[in-house]
Amino acid sequence: MFFSLPSWAVAFIIFAVVGGACVAGALVGRYLRRHTEVLREPISVLQGALLGVVGLILAFGLSLAVGRYENRRAAVVTEANAIGTTYLRAQMLAEPQRSASLDLLRRYTDLALQVSHEVPNSDAMRRTTAEQSELQRRLWRLAGQSVSGAPTATAPRLYVETLNDTIDQQSVRLAGLNNRVPGAVLGLEVIGAAVVVGLLALYLSVLGRGLLAAIAAAALVTLLLLVTFDLDRPTRGLITVPATPLESLRASMELPPAAGP
Repeated sequence: MFFSLPSWAVAFIIFAVVGGACVAGALVGRYLRRHTEVLREPISVLQGALLGVVGLILAFGLSLAVGRYENRRAAVVTEANAIGTTYLRAQMLAEPQRSASLDLLRRYTDLALQVSHEVPNSDAMRRTTAEQSELQRRLWRLAGQSVSGAPTATAPRLYVETLNDTIDQQSVRLAGLNNRVPGAVLGLEVIGAAVVVGLLALYLSVLGRGLLAAIAAAALVTLLLLVTFDLDRPTRGLITVPATPLESLRASMELPPAAGP
């Protein structure tokens, strides 16, 4: 659910849940203030215990999101390297496979860049990946023709090897984009954070103290949750997976091929 919503909606939901819990806790605390001596100790113990548990849950969710983000960044670099190596080795093929393969690889790189700006599992991404699959089949057909035309030559066989790596790396990258933190974990983080912030506001209100600490805690927890959610949205939000390796590769393809057939 969280992944399909726009960023502003996610931010609003988190703020509404955590902030609402803070306000509710403060109101309940004011109502129970006359029982201060009876409630102070049990509320303090409960709040401290839940704070530790929710802290672990938040840290666990953030570590999951960071790990997935790093894997996605590494997948972009690996795919760019695979396409770049394939493009260099395609220059060693004989004509007409050489020119046709180079043109297809340029188009393939354009589509790989397009994936960097599309929402995973969206209709646009499915169309892009379907077009990539079609280009892969055409490239593989040309590679087979190159091998058949020169069965003992080294260049076609090396090209086939890196073309296979390119196809594999596209699957790895798409799998990484679709590998997100489970919604149940994110939901548990939001609910747990709201409960803890609400108890903190309740405890401070029972003591008759200002709620500045509870408001600051709510803001900090909301920010931490937003970072976790943002890391898990690779093509949206403030923290996106950079496509710099693919952009640099595509720019290099505008230069004349370094090697001839």
